[in-house]
Amino acid sequence: MRRDVVDGRIWTAMPYTVLADDGATLTLTARPGTESLAPASWTTSRRHGDVAARKRGIDDLAAGTWELDRWTWRDTVVISRFTAGEPFSVHRFLSPEGRPLRWYVNFELPYRRTAIGIDTFDLFLDLVVTPDLASRTWKDEDEYAEARRLGVIDEATHRQVDRARDRALAQLHDRTGPFAPDRAAWTLPPPGPPAVLPDTALSTPAARWE
Repeated sequence: MRRDVVDGRIWTAMPYTVLADDGATLTLTARPGTESLAPASWTTSRRHGDVAARKRGIDDLAAGTWELDRWTWRDTVVISRFTAGEPFSVHRFLSPEGRPLRWYVNFELPYRRTAIGIDTFDLFLDLVVTPDLASRTWKDEDEYAEARRLGVIDEATHRQVDRARDRALAQLHDRTGPFAPDRAAWTLPPPGPPAVLPDTALSTPAARWE
């Protein structure tokens, strides 16, 4: 389970299949049909193209008034790599047939291990990279700015994100870290059923981030 946790409450929860885990680097995959939990504002925006609903989600987060809804992952297979202590994770999206679609850098709090997986918290900012790593686009900078304005992201976390931006861009430029040539690590995993959302998905997080 990968969960987003804020103030001791679950913001998102999604099950994955573990591809590799050496204690420091965790590689996971999810395929179409995986059922997850997400804020109702986000699921409404996805189902109906309601941009305003997605923006309301940050207000709900700041006020602590969000509700969770079920969402089923669709269309793509994702391979995700999380590195201990790193405030971002790297994801490669593939078609179900294995065609590379894009890379995605998700800025988030460094993960914490739990009895059912890992807990983190998405910091809204993302970097979308073409399959050949040749070009990139920043995504959701407006949501990141709004989260800062509302105090969801404090100044210390913002400084951490700035450093993480530089580090992710350097790795991308130098083709190091998750962007180093490693075809086996990023190819379509063997077919199998989607991971199942467990009854413990909403179990109380062990601790809060300081």
